[in-house]
Amino acid sequence: MSSLRKGIEKIEVGLKWDPSPLGSPPHDLDLIAAAYTGEDPHGSPAYVVHFDSRSPDGTINLNRDSRTGQGFGFDEVMTLELDRLAPRYARVVVGVVIQQSEQQSGAAIVFGDVANTAVRVREGYTDLSQHDLAAVGGSSAATFAEFTRGSDGEWAFHETVRGFDGDLAAFAAAMGAL
Repeated sequence: MSSLRKGIEKIEVGLKWDPSPLGSPPHDLDLIAAAYTGEDPHGSPAYVVHFDSRSPDGTINLNRDSRTGQGFGFDEVMTLELDRLAPRYARVVVGVVIQQSEQQSGAAIVFGDVANTAVRVREGYTDLSQHDLAAVGGSSAATFAEFTRGSDGEWAFHETVRGFDGDLAAFAAAMGAL
């Protein structure tokens, strides 16, 4: 019996956090997505989408970017049109990274230092996942979603909350192995 379901097609990923306390520098968190080919699904990304960028084919877009966490609801929103990705792409990993490297005291900024963080993965009106990043509170970056294309061409979602310590460049290079 064949199914009318084509797997996951279009995803919205959201990130929110509260602004920094008055008088302290703003926290700048960023969504990041990395696409991998079937030839190297856990190695180097074919491309990375983060602030001020989108995928070369327009299938992954950062629709809303915040540098302070101010606003209502989700401060950053990214759309992934998996059904439009070229067949050579077999995996997409989504994460979040803190842009500032340290606090005024010199200590590294981690998710535990940022108030009310939350990430959400949604298909249409259905929430597939929602996390507050408490499990990776001691990290400055984390993956939280993985999408893989099966041999039938259908995309599947896997929750992957894993912390990482490092800047945006190091995190982007390591996302495939996390």
